[in-house]
Amino acid sequence: MTRQDYIEFILDHYNNPHHKGKLDDPDILVNGGNPGCGDIVTIFVKVDDNDRIVEASFDGQGCTISMAASSLLMDKIIGKTIAEVNAMDYNELVEELGREVVQSRMRCATLAMDTIKAGVRAYPSHKATGKKLVAPIILSETFRGDELG
Repeated sequence: MTRQDYIEFILDHYNNPHHKGKLDDPDILVNGGNPGCGDIVTIFVKVDDNDRIVEASFDGQGCTISMAASSLLMDKIIGKTIAEVNAMDYNELVEELGREVVQSRMRCATLAMDTIKAGVRAYPSHKATGKKLVAPIILSETFRGDELG
């Protein structure tokens, strides 16, 4: 794809977001933010008895890249298990968004993934106690970029 193709892909997800809006009675609800630029995302997830994500959505506000990446990520996590989401690679998301386009905005491009990964890491301990992870986690530090090659 050309740089322009990636830009159009991002703009399409921004203007026509997939799975945007709140879910009632989520099993996981996590918040994330980039203090430096003001991007905020809340992710809502419903998980079945086999720890598979059956429904996911996001809400929030922010730049075109952070909101487009949130939309794209919701498409990618539905149907995956908690373990599969935890194992997701930041590089794959960045490549799909267009590395050249988002390279100067990595925190924006990875905010949603950083947020859901925080949620899925905390979910098993909540599930073991019979509780849902619905107390929002506010991330004080988001993705630093050192995981990308």
